[in-house]
Amino acid sequence: MKSVERECSIEFEERKSKFIGYVKPIGSKQEAEDFIAEIREKHRDATHNCTAYKVVDNGQEYFKTDDDGEPSGTAGKSMGDIITYMDVTNLVVIATRYFGGIKLGAGGLVRNYAKTAKLAIQEAGIAEYIEKKTYMIDFPYEKISDVETIIDSLNGEYLDKGFNERVTYKIRTNIETFEALKEVKGLLIIEL
Repeated sequence: MKSVERECSIEFEERKSKFIGYVKPIGSKQEAEDFIAEIREKHRDATHNCTAYKVVDNGQEYFKTDDDGEPSGTAGKSMGDIITYMDVTNLVVIATRYFGGIKLGAGGLVRNYAKTAKLAIQEAGIAEYIEKKTYMIDFPYEKISDVETIIDSLNGEYLDKGFNERVTYKIRTNIETFEALKEVKGLLIIEL
């Protein structure tokens, strides 16, 4: 199963309309919906924030598109078609459009929303999908170096860090990192 390697964005202008494409690898339907809400909040003043995502979440496939006010089938569907054509999954694509005053017509909308999705996916890079999970790690201060070396060397993502009597990290990472962390003595690891 292939997905995008990283989160990124692209931008271009077409007949005075500004298109911004966002793409992010995801592991759940909720993660897709959260990212969509984040981008919609960031671009509240945009004319449209059209979306498409495809994800396998607990064995169930979710494939959803949204035209966000554009004529039916001109935005979300064309972005979804690119996801299918490029044979990628576990990703969310958002195309933000700021209308520039010149109508693009149905064909122009389809072309530009498809272009936005394709450019964003290409920019993010396509790679084999590696499932990541979220973990809470609790450990003594003297283990910080050991823990961070493992997380950093295996491309783990820090979601939160807490420093009280003990250190608490919330991370998102793959099974390989989880297995390596289990080898370190004195760690309490909980899958969230």
